[in-house]
Amino acid sequence: MDYSNLLIAILTLLIGGGGGTFFTWRWLAKRSKAEAEQAEASAAKELQDIYQQLIEDIKTDRNEQKSYIQELKEDRRHLREERNIQNKRQEEMEEKIRSLQSTVARNGRMVEGMRPFMCGKTNCQDRISVSLSEDGQVRKPKKRGDNYNKNENE
Repeated sequence: MDYSNLLIAILTLLIGGGGGTFFTWRWLAKRSKAEAEQAEASAAKELQDIYQQLIEDIKTDRNEQKSYIQELKEDRRHLREERNIQNKRQEEMEEKIRSLQSTVARNGRMVEGMRPFMCGKTNCQDRISVSLSEDGQVRKPKKRGDNYNKNENE
């Protein structure tokens, strides 16, 4: 009898505990599956949030780069305008220099043309009146009463 009570107690334990496990097993499997799906959905949402943040950061960086490129283009345009102004000023200055060189050369020719007619004396009676052309040529007076003609006749 001892063995039979022991055997009944063991069977009762197995059947009572096993039967409860059988019924709770399905519930546990559904619950685990739901928790796994919920964790997966939460991870997917977090991943989606990370992707959205990355997209926003990339858009922000792109807009900043566009504005920086636009600033560089404006600076470049401004520098080109300044360079063109400086080139124009340089051309004007070179033209002025050429003009002044021409004027100096013309004045030098005029002085050279006048050199034979110059007298160092202040009250020199031999001075004659001459005029100069634009190209530096000395024009002699043609009047008979001029000092020039008197000097030729003497």
